Amino acid sequence: MSEVFEGYERQYCEISASLSRKCTTAAALEGEQKKQKVNEIKSGLDDAESLIRKMDLEARSLQPSVRAGLLAKLREYKSDLNNLKSELKRISTVGPKPGAREDLLESGMSDTLAASQDQRSRLLMTTERLGQSTDRIRESRRTMLETEELGVSILQDLHQQRQSLLHAHNNLHGVDDNIGKSKRILAAMSKRMDKNKWIIGGIIVALIIAILIILYFKFFH
Repeated sequence: MSEVFEGYERQYCEISASLSRKCTTAAALEGEQKKQKVNEIKSGLDDAESLIRKMDLEARSLQPSVRAGLLAKLREYKSDLNNLKSELKRISTVGPKPGAREDLLESGMSDTLAASQDQRSRLLMTTERLGQSTDRIRESRRTMLETEELGVSILQDLHQQRQSLLHAHNNLHGVDDNIGKSKRILAAMSKRMDKNKWIIGGIIVALIIAILIILYFKFFH
């Protein structure tokens, strides 16, 4: 439902109800008062017709699924406007007979006004229901926006947690690299220690042999 169309619709219903009351009043007037009231009705009809054109343009600019329902309503408003124009024409061409104002109100013109008033009442009820539907749509939209904000907040939290996990993962990789380096250093040190053991063992053996040679020459020669 277009909020622009809804605004035009409310204005039209208000003008239509006002014109209906003015037609009823004008039918019972004479002379200059009646002429003034007829001019007011003509001005109101121009405004109502302008609103009909605006609603038509707005309805045709919407999606087909929405457009069909609005154009159907618009046909009712156009019919209502034609009834008001017919009523104005009747009031303008037929003057009240002296002392017979009440008879005019009870004549066939009254029936036409009653039918038009009934149609406007239905239009007003439809507008009221549309207003309630619009309120529900706005409430649903507000709930949807709140849900969307909550979803965005959750996504932001998940993103922060993902960044934390990636940072921890990178730290673990760094620890693994350090452990690997430590293992390589320890392996190199172990190799050096083994090498040093063999060197020291060789030196000890050489010293023992040298001592034995010295003792041999000392005691036997």
